[in-house]
Amino acid sequence: MGLFRNWAATDLYEPGSTFKPINVAIALESGKLSPNDYIYDEGQLVISEHVVQNHDFSAAGGRGSLSLPQVMQYSSNIGMVHIVEKLTPGNYHSWLEKLGLGKTLATDLPSPPMSELKSLEKFETSPIEPATAAFGQGLSITPLQLAQLHGALANGGKLVSPHVVDGLVDSKGNFHWRPNLPEPRQIFSKQTTQAVLEMMESVVTESNVSVVPGYRIGGKTGTAQKAENGVYVAGARITSFVGILPVQDPRYVVIAVVDEPQGSDAYGSTVAAPVVQEIIKSLVSTLGLPPTEPVALDDQGQPIALDAQGNPITATVETGPAVQGIWAH
Repeated sequence: MGLFRNWAATDLYEPGSTFKPINVAIALESGKLSPNDYIYDEGQLVISEHVVQNHDFSAAGGRGSLSLPQVMQYSSNIGMVHIVEKLTPGNYHSWLEKLGLGKTLATDLPSPPMSELKSLEKFETSPIEPATAAFGQGLSITPLQLAQLHGALANGGKLVSPHVVDGLVDSKGNFHWRPNLPEPRQIFSKQTTQAVLEMMESVVTESNVSVVPGYRIGGKTGTAQKAENGVYVAGARITSFVGILPVQDPRYVVIAVVDEPQGSDAYGSTVAAPVVQEIIKSLVSTLGLPPTEPVALDDQGQPIALDAQGNPITATVETGPAVQGIWAH
């Protein structure tokens, strides 16, 4: 039966740094943070006798004052801890519940599990709980739920129930049944989501990760410890990358999660980001999405998009009484 299980919809994991943009959006929407704020990164903290540090602390130490885009670019755990500290533990926990953590995701896909969130009491009495949640550890969701949350960043702040079935339609296009899904909920403002998307875009442009020339892409890497039965598995990690495009008018969220990649250089940026990059190139090719900035011009001076191999293609719009569709060739 394991062969038929949809891991993306049924298996829980700790999202790690791909959850950081969600936490930044929470702090911005709460009014506790401004997009122009700076956060001090000591590189390492001791919280309730637990040592919390950046993934590269041994090599880079503390980075000092960081802008919010830099917190994202360096994937600073300490920066995120200080961002979440701007909210009370109770307020932060309430936000996580509002986003659906600790609940079962409403979807038409089978067997969605209940995501895992520590109790309010633990958040209020154990400072390490909100601290680790700040960088996406100590809470568990499915990749599908992470896609839902990043979808809210992409669509201007609405939490939409992910589904694959629109309804039962007859040959004349009449609907005879449609799934009963919750109405989208506005959880973030457009101003908040656009600010976070631009921070995520800086991750791609500054690190050259998952770049597709000509397209504005926002992204975030994730490399998290793997937990089984409440215990972290020594040496095991889950790597991931989330990409949103195009930043100026988002239409797609693409997530890749890789369970226990092998090798000393197995990180979200090296393992998962290239997968997302190839998927985005295929989207560009299949749908004929015109680039934001031309990477080449055709003989009529029109921008040329890319195919799955990164070669220029032309996005052609078929016209008639009305626009019928877009083809790439």
